[in-house]
Amino acid sequence: MREYLEALDEAETEKSVPKNISLTDPAAQWTAAPGGPAFYAYSTNCLIDTQAGIVMDVVAIPAHRLEEVQATKVKIDRVEERFAIKPQRLIGDTAYGTAAMLDWIVEHKHIEPHVPVWDTSERTDGTLSSTDFTWNEQDNEYRCPMGKPLRHQWRPFKEPRSGVTKANTIVYRASQYDCTGCPLKPQCCPNVPIRKILRSVFERSRERARQVAATPQY
Repeated sequence: MREYLEALDEAETEKSVPKNISLTDPAAQWTAAPGGPAFYAYSTNCLIDTQAGIVMDVVAIPAHRLEEVQATKVKIDRVEERFAIKPQRLIGDTAYGTAAMLDWIVEHKHIEPHVPVWDTSERTDGTLSSTDFTWNEQDNEYRCPMGKPLRHQWRPFKEPRSGVTKANTIVYRASQYDCTGCPLKPQCCPNVPIRKILRSVFERSRERARQVAATPQY
C-alpha cells in the first residue's frame, strides 16, 4: 500500500474535477489557503529576479499544484524568448520538487534547482527508508545495509522489458532468499516477503537537487 501511494504521488496526473465550481467564473479555484473562509480565487505566480528585486513575469492560474508547476515553465520560456534571459538558479518550494519538474529544470533547461525534493519514500515508522540503501550506477542496483543487492531484473527475458511503470518509476527488488534470514528484516520489510524500492526515471535530477540543498550556500 505504501508503494502504491508513493507511485500516485510521483505521477503527474490530470487535474481532478473540483467539488465546487463557480457559476460566474468556472476557471477560479475554491480555496481556503489564506486561513479564513473558503472563496473562489486565482493564484498569481511571479518569476522574480531575487538579486535585482524585479518581477520578470506573472501568470495567473487557479490555486492548484499542477497548474502552478506548468505556469513556471511558461514564465521561464517566455522570459527567455522575450528578453533572452534564462535563470541560472531557480528557487521554489516543494511544489516544484516533483521528479518530472526537476528533470525539466535540470536536464532540459540546465538550471540549478534550489528546490526541496518531493519525496514520500522517507519512512517515519522506524523502518529503513530508501535513503538507507546505496545506489550503484554501474551495476544498476541498490545495496541494502547488509550488502545484499536489489535489482530491477533477476533473470533475462526473451523480449526486453523497460520495467517503467505508469508513474515513471522502476521497481528494484531484493531476493527472497536474502530477505528471509536477514537480521534486519523486522526493521526493513516486516510485513512483506521482500524489500522493494521505487526509483524514479528522473532520479538523477532529484539527486542534483539534493546535492544543491546540501551545499553551505543553500
